[in-house]
Amino acid sequence: MPTLIKMKQNTNGEMIFGESDLCDLIMQGRDVTKMKMTIDPEIDIEGAIQVLEDPAGMLALWTFPSNSDISVPDWDSIQQSNWHMPDKYKQLDIAEHVLGLCSTDAELQRVGQELLLFQDRDLFDLLRYLHYLVDLMKANNVIWGVGRGSSVASYVLYLLGVHRINSLFYELDPGEFLR
Repeated sequence: MPTLIKMKQNTNGEMIFGESDLCDLIMQGRDVTKMKMTIDPEIDIEGAIQVLEDPAGMLALWTFPSNSDISVPDWDSIQQSNWHMPDKYKQLDIAEHVLGLCSTDAELQRVGQELLLFQDRDLFDLLRYLHYLVDLMKANNVIWGVGRGSSVASYVLYLLGVHRINSLFYELDPGEFLR
């Protein structure tokens, strides 16, 4: 049975189970709802259990219904409200966070321009989720690609670590990504 290596301890020495620990326990077939444990308060345990216990059901939620009267933007909005991420990311002022990553006036201007484009398309939740996803991948030593396609035209995504192509340096038009 795999050991749990990512646990933290509180000031009393009690082990605090994180998201990876809980997923490992669930995948091992353990019923974590009946275990006596301290869970990191940022963890959405019910959401994690639901995804792991019924991945097909969750996939059905994410699949666009082809015979439905719902519009694509409405469907996207519903799906974004179901994203599993800690509250600290859901409540993050993503614009302030990304602007805080800038160090020059040119960067601030480019990020401001892109943030307006993201805001016009109601994509701030997507940016929050991508920030969470990158942090989660870094914490778990997951390797992801350098970047591909039109996403590399976004300097905001570069700052969040989604890709490693500095679109400001290469003078890539953000309109190529957010058309």
